[in-house]
Amino acid sequence: MLKSFSDLVIIEMAHIYNGPYCGLLFAHLGAEVIKVEPLTGERLRSRARGDKDPHEFVMLNSNKKSVALDLKSQEGKDVLLRLIEKADVLIENYAPGTLERLGLGPETLLEHNPRLVVASGKGYGTTGPYAAMPAMDLTVQAMSGAISTTGFSDSAPVKTGPAFTDFSGGIHLFGGAMAALYDREKTGKGQVVEVSMHDTIYPMLTSALSMLYNYPDTELPERTGNRHSGLGIAPYNVYRASDGWLAIICASDRHWTRMAEALGIHEAADNPLFADSVLRAQNMDALDAMITAVTSQLTRDEISGKLSIAGVPFAPVKTLREVDTDPHLIERGMIQYVEHPENGRVPVVGNPLRMSRAGESRPFTPAPKVAADQAEVLGRLLSIPLDEAESLLGGRRNDYGTQSLLKKNI
Repeated sequence: MLKSFSDLVIIEMAHIYNGPYCGLLFAHLGAEVIKVEPLTGERLRSRARGDKDPHEFVMLNSNKKSVALDLKSQEGKDVLLRLIEKADVLIENYAPGTLERLGLGPETLLEHNPRLVVASGKGYGTTGPYAAMPAMDLTVQAMSGAISTTGFSDSAPVKTGPAFTDFSGGIHLFGGAMAALYDREKTGKGQVVEVSMHDTIYPMLTSALSMLYNYPDTELPERTGNRHSGLGIAPYNVYRASDGWLAIICASDRHWTRMAEALGIHEAADNPLFADSVLRAQNMDALDAMITAVTSQLTRDEISGKLSIAGVPFAPVKTLREVDTDPHLIERGMIQYVEHPENGRVPVVGNPLRMSRAGESRPFTPAPKVAADQAEVLGRLLSIPLDEAESLLGGRRNDYGTQSLLKKNI
């Protein structure tokens, strides 16, 4: 973790993936991240099965603390505003207008702390014709055009498997908050940073849009399956092996000739239809059929061995079970393990940000139970006594065993 980040206090008022992933990046770097949750906990907790926390919540909330406040009550608002006065960044991804209706809009927050960075993650932003539309990863994938480009040309559009618009929004929000913190070092002033998930997807459509602009008078499919989105590169596909699938791409003539030699497709290397990158792209159906005829007779390991020696870009298509035990992710620390009080030893998300002066990694702690840090945080930062911290939870405190947690954390 970065020693300089240990002085940062981050208030995370966020749900599901977008805002919590932004908060997790701050936590990985050593900041104190305090989740301010509703009394019933953030929405992702509702996916719990029995006594266990839902694993998606456990994955994204390591090294955070939890405080629960009723922001519809004046008492809850007052405590939040006192916390804001101690904070450097507030992360929120409520629907547009929600905090304003609670009397906690950005202007109010900055009045209480002019040095605060308000990092606001939104589906479509707070301006524009889509601003008021409900936004989730699926709907933003649809509105952004991502779904229209995913799948095969002869089938229905398909959403992308990973919740990439949620996480893209969270990553951009972290970058925006960091830029605002840097600006604060120069100006002494905080500001509002807004990131629309929808905005962040348009640049990702560069290859797909290039097809539209490169061939304006040609009717081409929006969905290109596993081929290049702009249909400009071949070979570029996922090819069948005898025991699975592999992705192979030849981004240069050198890759192409080496792949043809490694797989023994000598007639393809000499075929004038495949003589250059433009011709290979124009004749990709025939090219893909020729490659598949060879790869389908070989195992993934056999193909991997041949292409690895040849220096051709490739990768086996890993299953989720293979990803769960991926030795590369484990060695690099992206898969970490924590001992969770209910869930046992479970994998959580490591830190993708590698910094040469970060020092030792921060020990991983499991995602907190709701209000687990109520007494410690409110007592240390705001000098609120135990009974007052407990009273903020109302009659719900026994629902999550918070009463004993409060006493233990004094």
